[in-house]
Amino acid sequence: MSSTAVVFPGMGPSTFADVGKFMIVNPFAKARLAEASEAVGYDVLTAFSRSEHVYTEVAQVAFVVNSIAVSDWAREHLGLNPLLCAGPSNGLRAATAFSGALSFADTVRLTADLAAWEREYFDRAENADIVTHSFVRTPGDALAEMLAELDERGEWAEISSYLEDGFFNVSLREHNLDWFKQSIRDAGGYSMYTMRPPAHSSLFEPQREHAAREIYPKYTFADPDLPLVADHDGALVTTGEGVRELHLAGIVQPVRWDSVVGTLRQHGVERVCVTGSDNLFRRLRSTKSFEVVAVDPDRALKHRKSLVQR
Repeated sequence: MSSTAVVFPGMGPSTFADVGKFMIVNPFAKARLAEASEAVGYDVLTAFSRSEHVYTEVAQVAFVVNSIAVSDWAREHLGLNPLLCAGPSNGLRAATAFSGALSFADTVRLTADLAAWEREYFDRAENADIVTHSFVRTPGDALAEMLAELDERGEWAEISSYLEDGFFNVSLREHNLDWFKQSIRDAGGYSMYTMRPPAHSSLFEPQREHAAREIYPKYTFADPDLPLVADHDGALVTTGEGVRELHLAGIVQPVRWDSVVGTLRQHGVERVCVTGSDNLFRRLRSTKSFEVVAVDPDRALKHRKSLVQR
């Protein structure tokens, strides 16, 4: 896989029902679970099985565990040896561990620290009604009109992710969500899901400042073993300090997937290995311009079954 890039997708809705079997039976997952449980000081598998929300602290930790576990599986069974690594949105956490910029244990601890602060920050009254809404098949000019109308009404909203033509994530106040969904329908678009907590907005500068001051100084980032592609501008990140800054930028900068794709093409990537639970990035038209290898818990489980049958 010499012309391959590995992409750790951002975290979509994922529950124990979706991935629990993989975590219980896959040897790579079991090994990573043991490391993660030691890192955070509780049994990740048990806590995740009892979690009632898809973005809790333990759900975010479990997402990192599974992303790295399937990358371990892909290295052994598929010969995964990429040129570049990308981790859009909170896929950056797994990408950081995979690249060697941070140990797996520290990545798990960082994920837990960020999730705890995120929960505190968005429980505050002034932030509690902010959500990020994901939608497709909506022309950019129609979205611009929606945002302009909100602005005229004195209402805040911002694009959090530019995924491809017609596919966006927008952060806004929840009391405007029903109107926004109707406007999407009126424009011929389709609403997918709403994320709580929200992500990627300049409004979250206080969250970035706190993370830079109170959370990230506890972790030492090494120069990555392979370059990371920044998800907001496509720049190649090759230093530990650069990886740290990439994490902080992700709090306030929107994801621009086209920038990542452009960098991959520029460096001769022909194949993209999307590694982790994903129903989004491997389906984007720009991603499918590469040969796409989907490596997720289901594939690893099916491979195990085929070995048993032989």
